[in-house]
Amino acid sequence: MTPPPFSRVPWTSVLLLAALGAGTVRARRRLRAIPVLPLTPPPAAGLPRAAGWRLLTARGVEPDAATFLAACAYAEGEGLRVLDLLPADLPAERALGLLRLVDPARYRQDRLAAGRGAGFAVLATEEVLARAGVDPGGPRPDPAELLALTRRLKEYAADTTGLAIAPGLSCGGVGEPEGPARAAELRAQGLPPGALAAAQLGGLALLAGVAVRQGRWGVAAAGLYWLQPSLVLGGRRSPLRPAGLGRATAARPVRSLGAGLRTAAAAGRDTPSDGTVEAARAAYQEDLAAGVDRFLEPRRADCPWCGSDRLTVRVRVPDLLQGKPGRFTLERCGECRHVFQNPRLSPEGLEFYYRDFYDGRGGEGTGIVFGTQGAAYRGRAEMLLPHADPASWLDVGTGHGHFCNAAREVWPRTRFDGLDMGDGVREAERRGWVETGYLGQFPEFASKLAGQYEVVSMYHYLEHTREPLAELDAAATVLAPGGFLAIELPDPQSRMARLIGPLWLPWFQPQHQHLMPAANLREALADRGFTVVAEEHGPAHQGNDFFGAVALAATRLSPDPDRPWGPGPTPRARLLAHAVRVVALPCFAAAVALDTVRTAAARRTDGGNAYRMLARKDTP
Repeated sequence: MTPPPFSRVPWTSVLLLAALGAGTVRARRRLRAIPVLPLTPPPAAGLPRAAGWRLLTARGVEPDAATFLAACAYAEGEGLRVLDLLPADLPAERALGLLRLVDPARYRQDRLAAGRGAGFAVLATEEVLARAGVDPGGPRPDPAELLALTRRLKEYAADTTGLAIAPGLSCGGVGEPEGPARAAELRAQGLPPGALAAAQLGGLALLAGVAVRQGRWGVAAAGLYWLQPSLVLGGRRSPLRPAGLGRATAARPVRSLGAGLRTAAAAGRDTPSDGTVEAARAAYQEDLAAGVDRFLEPRRADCPWCGSDRLTVRVRVPDLLQGKPGRFTLERCGECRHVFQNPRLSPEGLEFYYRDFYDGRGGEGTGIVFGTQGAAYRGRAEMLLPHADPASWLDVGTGHGHFCNAAREVWPRTRFDGLDMGDGVREAERRGWVETGYLGQFPEFASKLAGQYEVVSMYHYLEHTREPLAELDAAATVLAPGGFLAIELPDPQSRMARLIGPLWLPWFQPQHQHLMPAANLREALADRGFTVVAEEHGPAHQGNDFFGAVALAATRLSPDPDRPWGPGPTPRARLLAHAVRVVALPCFAAAVALDTVRTAAARRTDGGNAYRMLARKDTP
């Protein structure tokens, strides 16, 4: 029997061709959206004040006065405080990489977008440089250092950072980065060089395979990848004129293969050399010498929420977040269904297991994750729209202030303050993401801040606290009568908690101390004079159930070999870590697809792995 025609369609090639075609069109559209500075300076009457502006350039880049004046005029006219300048001869792969990362039409308005640029010249106001702690008179940076600087400056000018092409600016003969230089530039942008190199090599292998095995469709897909630099950057109307574009296009497959191999090798042998790892390792070894059991308090025999002694073990897990030694137990109350860590960590234990997660060694990675949560932040802020127009808002557990920064898009006239135990709240204040940052425990500030706020928010905060009921008491004190308390928490009754088991990310051990069912929280709020006015489950769902499970499993199989609390890096450990990353790539891809379906189902059924609650403090 002759198979139907559609069974002979080379779907892999068709999908690759469609993806590459869409990427090419998108890159062309984004390139056209980048503004181009004029080649001549503005007329004398329109000259900007050069005072207050500084142009930082990479080594070998020498801008002329006309470019500087044109950049100042454009920045002042657009109300920008940071402007990254793209040289007209920007190398092809650098340009394509930037166009993959940045949508110029949304870049400025996205307050959480990572700062991106070409790595050759950045114009900034002296005020922003001062707040960011940048010395403009220091040694001239290389492209990687300037990329990292652009990323930092965007945090201090969240909605006043832009990009522009400078026709009179040259990159000074700097070509495509190779090996360690490319790994350094990727890392400076907050991107994992090892994983990206593995993905690049896997993509090239896939393209080669379809070109050989799937006929003209496979050849077409490989050919489109080959010609992409010229299709995006070529033509008389292109504002960029990469040097040697034809040669770069012709040699693209070979150069991409070499770049991927060299980047993978550089990422695999990269280790910090400033002594910080050695110092941290010594401190951790001193802590571990006395054992980790001392970080746990005695096990309690009753539920901290309702007092019942009907307790059963819900899950036992090691530290899957960082791979630090220890094992942790969550128990569930048979009476009220409250889930809590038992035995719980002592304050010293919390310090040990939080160390290098939100700050220090892990601070950058955590900040990147928080920076991708813009939709969730806006959803939290918009929940209040039908109920109030607040003038003052205190975000408890604010971290580095990511929610407050994003929420300004919804509430531009609201004063946002933040409170947290970590030093990140001070950084949030310097960035301008919060007006005032309070460093310490919330209950300790309750009496000082009594009645001062119209809104208090606790987003994924209560589950981290040792005494959540005391935190609710503090919120009731700080809120003015008629004010609102907004809370978001993991839902311990989620079906995915049972399906995924110990790898369910919201267990988040050993950091999460309490996971409260929604009914328990409603009752506790009522006891404190609150009326729940809105509750959301589906919209609060965090689409990371399957992705988080893969990430935790990968960490368990191969922890970071450079972690200072581990035995120390070895060639075998590095090889294993790299192998696990490569093998995990298709698992992560499948997890993303499953999470997309799961999120759609959660939105439709109003059920997910988290819930939000908005409660009004009743007037006495």
